[in-house]
Amino acid sequence: MSSQLTPDLLIRAYSVGLFPMAESHDDPTLYWIDPEWRGVLPLNGFHVPRSLRKVVRKGTFDIHVNKAFRDVILACAEPTDDRDDTWINENILDAYCALHKMGCAHSIEAWLDGELVGGLYGVSLGQAFFGESMFSRATNASKVALVHLVALMRQGGYTLLDTQFVNDHLKQFGVVEIPRERYRSDLARALAGRARLPLEADPEFIEQVLSQHDH
Repeated sequence: MSSQLTPDLLIRAYSVGLFPMAESHDDPTLYWIDPEWRGVLPLNGFHVPRSLRKVVRKGTFDIHVNKAFRDVILACAEPTDDRDDTWINENILDAYCALHKMGCAHSIEAWLDGELVGGLYGVSLGQAFFGESMFSRATNASKVALVHLVALMRQGGYTLLDTQFVNDHLKQFGVVEIPRERYRSDLARALAGRARLPLEADPEFIEQVLSQHDH
């Protein structure tokens, strides 16, 4: 447990497989989480449901990278039908915004008619991207952002997409659970490499992601 979060501490924590959460928005105490089983999304095993492929190809949403990073975290922290409170407190918000200014945290955003309607954010180190949270105010908005994230990661040379946990929502995309020790060795390999998240997904990479499970 700790209560002061700095960008350097965050980077050190992610490098060894830890990530922070708070009990609630108003609780300043932070807990470092080190799950025994870790959720990861294999970049070559990403499954896009057929209905979602149609939405992506239609171009319903304008997708931007890092246009409204702080707004994405704030939206992820809002209460939802599933939960009344959030694990994102002020300390977490400020620390991740500082990481973003350093170029180590990114948001993938879905916009509709000039409004931010969905997206996700995460931390980027080496060839690893640690997905933190996602939100949706329009049907499929965050899912389309996820498709673009996978395309951007493949385009930028990433090897590891960490989703932290596995839930039913993520399972539909091919997220799997791996034991902590295997995660740490995959992480060490990813941290030894270099990748860079592009600011826009090449249509060719988006199409690769959409069609990789076409039969």
